[in-house]
Amino acid sequence: MVFSSIVFLSVFLPAVFLLYTVIPSLKVRNALLIAASLVFYAYGEPVYVLLMLFSSLLNYFCALWVAKNPQKKSKAALVTAVAVNLGILAVFKYTGMFVTTFNSLTGLAVPVPAIALPIGISFFTFQALSYVIDVYRGAVDVQKNYFHILLYITFFPQLIAGPIVKYRDISRQISEREQSVDKIARGFRRFICGLAKKVLIANAMGQVADVLFSQDASTMALPTAWLGAIAYLFQIYYDFSGYSDMAIGLGLLFGFEFKENFRYPYGSNSVQIFWRRWHISLSTWFKEYLYIPLGGNRKGKLRTALNRIIVFFFTGLWHGANWTFVLWGLWHGLFLLIEEYVPFMRKLPRAAGHIYTMLVVTLGFVLFRADTIGYGLEYIGRMFTGFDMNASSLSTALTQLTPWFIVMLIAAIIGCAPIRPLADKIRSVLYGEGELTAAWKAVQIALYVLAAAGLVWCMLRLSTGAYNPFIYFRF
Repeated sequence: MVFSSIVFLSVFLPAVFLLYTVIPSLKVRNALLIAASLVFYAYGEPVYVLLMLFSSLLNYFCALWVAKNPQKKSKAALVTAVAVNLGILAVFKYTGMFVTTFNSLTGLAVPVPAIALPIGISFFTFQALSYVIDVYRGAVDVQKNYFHILLYITFFPQLIAGPIVKYRDISRQISEREQSVDKIARGFRRFICGLAKKVLIANAMGQVADVLFSQDASTMALPTAWLGAIAYLFQIYYDFSGYSDMAIGLGLLFGFEFKENFRYPYGSNSVQIFWRRWHISLSTWFKEYLYIPLGGNRKGKLRTALNRIIVFFFTGLWHGANWTFVLWGLWHGLFLLIEEYVPFMRKLPRAAGHIYTMLVVTLGFVLFRADTIGYGLEYIGRMFTGFDMNASSLSTALTQLTPWFIVMLIAAIIGCAPIRPLADKIRSVLYGEGELTAAWKAVQIALYVLAAAGLVWCMLRLSTGAYNPFIYFRF
């Protein structure tokens, strides 16, 4: 475990932020952030911080190796980086899955090694790999200062749950950035917004999802199954987009500007658009470093279809060491192909397209949440055939419909709408790009006051030691 949330909010973050603010030298500030990031990770992963340091050294030297002869870039260096990085990921994340699958296929009983999963290994491995590949491609200059690479890989705001940041997007910010009042204010508000998403909405949804997904699927009533599916649909979105908001906000506190990772994906009217808005840093990573190198859509329809299936196989596998994740990825890949090759799917009315997309996404997340493929398929079956309405299943569902859950469910539905872009559009129409009016400034002040109140509320909730898991910590 990393720092508990309350320790992070009340001790670690204030101490690091205050020290950073009073230090005038950017080099010393960077050193502080590296030290803080290593302490942050080592607090609960003292052994695996060495693994992360090894990863940073490996990729630093491989990039130097690649750049040693720019006229004849060393493929050996690139192959070494890819093989070792993916090898480490395979050993620590997938050994148990591979051995279990081997046993089930052969009937043998090879002992399954109990290897603890380093938190955030998929995130920092992909970040490190993207740096070496970009150096090889000439998309970014090699960095000769190791501590710049170390800061890039270990920076604590997005270290353990993303978003996946490409080195080329922040290379200049590492050596040239400013901490301003505006960035600090926006950063705190964005961080608190993400914290509220997680602590208030995602946790409320998660408690219900956990209860309902622990029930026997074979006797589950239809309303119960749908309630569990919808609860998890909102839990995973507010959990992960909340953490992304927190990472973006924390980055702003220290002068960094990260790209958006979510753009209202639940408003999509096709699966293709959904993936342009959902976990953008991961989908663009696979597009740039796997789909395009495989040939993308340049080698005919059959090869394009195969490339997409491969990408979504690995997208699913990236999420976890369970075949349920792979099936989830292939499920999305299938509907992307249907949208591509079935003409009428591209002509659906917007409302029908939205309903279809959300149905695909919701059913996919049932597979994602299920412990086994069999349970996931049986659960989905009960969502459409569970008409027996047995009293036990209905009672379990009804007990979850507390006033707090209902309020948070309404908030979750409203929060999926593009409120912020709409507000910006209204502002531009009413006031243009000129000086903000006193009324608009008053609205902004009110939002900061609400954010402060939200922080207090979240800390009170966290101080009780209530339910507070982060789904993406295990990836």
